[in-house]
Amino acid sequence: MTALTETLQVRREFFLRPTYQSERALFYRSLSSTLVRDIDYQESQLRWLQEISSILQHYVDFPSIDVPDVLGKSSYKQLRDEDIESIALDLRRHWKIGEGPCTDMVALLERAGMIVGSIEMGTAKLDGVCTWSNAEDRPHVLLATDKMSFPRRQMDAAHEMAHAVLHKNVTRDELKKDLKQIEAQAFRLASAFLLPSTTYPREVRRPSLAVLQTLKERWRVSIKAQIKRLADLRLIPDGYEVDLYKLYSAKGWNREEPLDREWPLTEPRILANALNLIANAGVRTKADLLAVEFTMSAGDVENLASLPPGWFSAPAAEVVQLKAPPGRDALSQGPGVVVPFSRK
Repeated sequence: MTALTETLQVRREFFLRPTYQSERALFYRSLSSTLVRDIDYQESQLRWLQEISSILQHYVDFPSIDVPDVLGKSSYKQLRDEDIESIALDLRRHWKIGEGPCTDMVALLERAGMIVGSIEMGTAKLDGVCTWSNAEDRPHVLLATDKMSFPRRQMDAAHEMAHAVLHKNVTRDELKKDLKQIEAQAFRLASAFLLPSTTYPREVRRPSLAVLQTLKERWRVSIKAQIKRLADLRLIPDGYEVDLYKLYSAKGWNREEPLDREWPLTEPRILANALNLIANAGVRTKADLLAVEFTMSAGDVENLASLPPGWFSAPAAEVVQLKAPPGRDALSQGPGVVVPFSRK
């Protein structure tokens, strides 16, 4: 066991603690060429994300889970395309984001109570994974950062959100059996959520690549995903869809689209904020968290919680309490004075 702990960089308690395994399905876009070891790595990282989340909730209250039950007593197998389009609009109304562009899916998921992490998967064939935690009854989402652009992260986050909303009660056996249908539903809901049927089509005056590139700047959805969206809504014929894809490929946009580097990636913040709050408030020291709470290495926690490398070795911030001068009551001094800074 000592040799294992040194090789895997974990504490001995890692092998003795209760596991975070679940009978609930893990949703990932499985491809025939995807290696089993890549999927196993992704699943193990998601379990570590769940462990970090569970530990931190002993000290910090996370946002309440706000994922509406859109199916009721129905099954995902009964969903039609028009049902998914309606669910997308219902979700936007529920989360009060209107029908315009959603500028930050990661922040929206965290606001809805989902725990989000991001790591480098080591392969471009895995984009993300999502599952509901048995212990917390809360969705956990792990996003890949490999070959990542902001529009791709938006779609990946929306895709995993769709799984959390539509497929909460799907079993592992059902996932294997109905993978194609389940993935198609998740992509349809993600596209309908990011590009609402009530507003986005009105802006597509002429479906050319130049127009879609302009719309990408506003909606922050890839040109390729927009072509698929227009085809799903039957706003372009099959033949023209094929022509757009051919021209898209001829321009070399399969490797990188215009505007892909325009926006920085948004990182999840809930876990990082929780750890900073615990350490800076003196609830637990960083060393204590590593020695008692977490069984994995400091680097793994920093990676999954979107903390800067070396966070555990850096000293915690010093919290300074400001006091009023002796003999003066701060509450009786009236309103404060705003001191303007000169412009340079």
